[in-house]
Amino acid sequence: MIYTYITIEGGIGAGKTTLAKKFAHQLNARLILEEFEDNPFLAKFYADPERFAFPLELSFLANRYKQLQRILLRPDMFKPSVVADYSFYKSLVFAENTLPSDELKVFRQFFFILSQQVPQPSLIIYLYTTPSRLKQQILQRGRVFEQNISESYLESIQQGYLSLLKQIQNIPILVIDMKGIDFVKNEKDYQFLYSLIEIPHEKGLKWISYP
Repeated sequence: MIYTYITIEGGIGAGKTTLAKKFAHQLNARLILEEFEDNPFLAKFYADPERFAFPLELSFLANRYKQLQRILLRPDMFKPSVVADYSFYKSLVFAENTLPSDELKVFRQFFFILSQQVPQPSLIIYLYTTPSRLKQQILQRGRVFEQNISESYLESIQQGYLSLLKQIQNIPILVIDMKGIDFVKNEKDYQFLYSLIEIPHEKGLKWISYP
């Protein structure tokens, strides 16, 4: 296998977890799924973002760090590869979108200290999806605390991701335009996505469109 640690990124509702599960199953890889449901600040943040943004982002940072350390630093000889539905960079993207400058400065200090102790992905895949489609998929999956997320918020998160990913030069990054792709219902679409992780890619950001 060319890539031993693949992360799937994208906006809220982009299909990261579903694709990560499918890849991990086909690759016989260990699967890392973000542990967000037990976060005590998440629902509070959506109800009152200004008050709960800082504790939410710090708790996510700590939880992601502990989870990635626990799994990535304990190799499994029977499953040497890993697929995750998030990268550690996610913490920085959301913090930069939600925190005021003084809190962000503190957060970034913690982030860069911890990021040096977490293995970097060998491939990042970003599912580029329009905010309107993200909103539709969010409504369909029906998580109560997500229902009031605005398209403008989804757009700002997406722009934050793209801005950050453009700065990463030491990892191959595939930004996949998901227009016309339904990898859940269409096996051909899924095989197209899977084919992308079977070939080497140059480091840096590369846009991919469905042929």
